[in-house]
Amino acid sequence: MVVKHTGFFTRALVAMAAMAMLAGCAGRVAVEDRHPDDPWEGFNRRVFAFNDVVDRAVLKPVARGYRTITPQPVQTGVGNFFSNLGEPRTALNSLLQGKPGNAGIATSRFVINSTVGIAGLWDFATHMGITGRDEDFGQTLGVWGVTEGPYLVLPFLGPSTLRDTVGQPVDTMTYPVYYVEDDAVRYGLTALRIVDLRAGLIDQEALIRGDRYVFIRDAYLQRRRFEVSDGELGDDPFASDDFDFDFDDADFDDAEFAD
Repeated sequence: MVVKHTGFFTRALVAMAAMAMLAGCAGRVAVEDRHPDDPWEGFNRRVFAFNDVVDRAVLKPVARGYRTITPQPVQTGVGNFFSNLGEPRTALNSLLQGKPGNAGIATSRFVINSTVGIAGLWDFATHMGITGRDEDFGQTLGVWGVTEGPYLVLPFLGPSTLRDTVGQPVDTMTYPVYYVEDDAVRYGLTALRIVDLRAGLIDQEALIRGDRYVFIRDAYLQRRRFEVSDGELGDDPFASDDFDFDFDDADFDDAEFAD
């Protein structure tokens, strides 16, 4: 089998480019104004603005069109399909974190949803009460004691931390789409996944308040710390009906970046 490495090298190059730019950009925010978790805020805000331009010009219009022409049951099936493909990654990282129970749940979910659930289009495992925690390599590094490092906004990829950025190539290689040999199929599936994720955020953008950069930064860091600690920091603030929101760097408007 020929393994495609496009995703890995793209992410690696993005990370290296980001590191190279930090020294010049971070200093533009006054030292006394820097958030302790965000020492590179000057750089991050510029990438944040760049991502917003890309989102408004391309991704958001496509996501709106997708929502308009795609029936809700189909959208649900697409989301279930891609979620199911993440179960092997959860199983592997659960084992690496010493959580065999969660690894077994993820494996069971993948088998059940891939068969009875018709390639994952139907989340039959959840209907059976088989649910667990999603795990990725950034969380694994956290469990192993690696500090999260500074907050970092990556071009196209959005909010991250230095630790999560290091973990992203591993997450890419543990996602089944990475191993699809046909370029057209692999790129098509990746594009569909991105559009489906973006479409799911459209109705929830109104939840963002105040400085959108700060809001999303603080929400991302809080959520990631909750995930790494498996909830030991308290209740998940994003799990309630009033705040069910997966944050992405794409959810901003023009006014936020006006000079």
